[in-house]
Amino acid sequence: MIKRVVLTITFIISCVFIFFFTSGLIKKQVDYDNVLVRRVVDGDTLKLENKQRVRLLGIDTPEYHESDKLYRDSRRLKKDIKTIQKMGYASYQYTKKLVEGKRVQLEFDKQRFDTYDRLLAYVYLKDGTFLNASLVEDGYATVYIIPPNIKYEQELLKLQNEAKQQKRGLWLED
Repeated sequence: MIKRVVLTITFIISCVFIFFFTSGLIKKQVDYDNVLVRRVVDGDTLKLENKQRVRLLGIDTPEYHESDKLYRDSRRLKKDIKTIQKMGYASYQYTKKLVEGKRVQLEFDKQRFDTYDRLLAYVYLKDGTFLNASLVEDGYATVYIIPPNIKYEQELLKLQNEAKQQKRGLWLED
């Protein structure tokens, strides 16, 4: 009788554990030093193998979807909506080409999550390329620093100034 009760309880606990594990309520541990980028959402947002979203720290890329941010980008960069959308799409394609379907390393700063529960990270490709910096350097992103996440502020600002001077990407004159 006791053996049957123990087996029943063990079976029930196992079923509950399996349910929670397979339903995603218990998140599998992710190695952020070697994590797969399943999809690029836009120029500065990624979706990982565990379905977490990552917002690239220190940068902002133009929007290409209709949104309030698209209009803010247009005013801030003093460019028309169509130009902003084209640049947003170019930023998306650039990021997608570099990281979609590839393993990357995430580096965190002071805050690990934003108000939308996205991971906040600096992203490195396996060859050591610093994605956030590459986007700024090639003119696909502007520097967007939100304290306390300021680790690479000076490096990113220097790259943005160089991109402006050399009229790359966003800084091309029409």
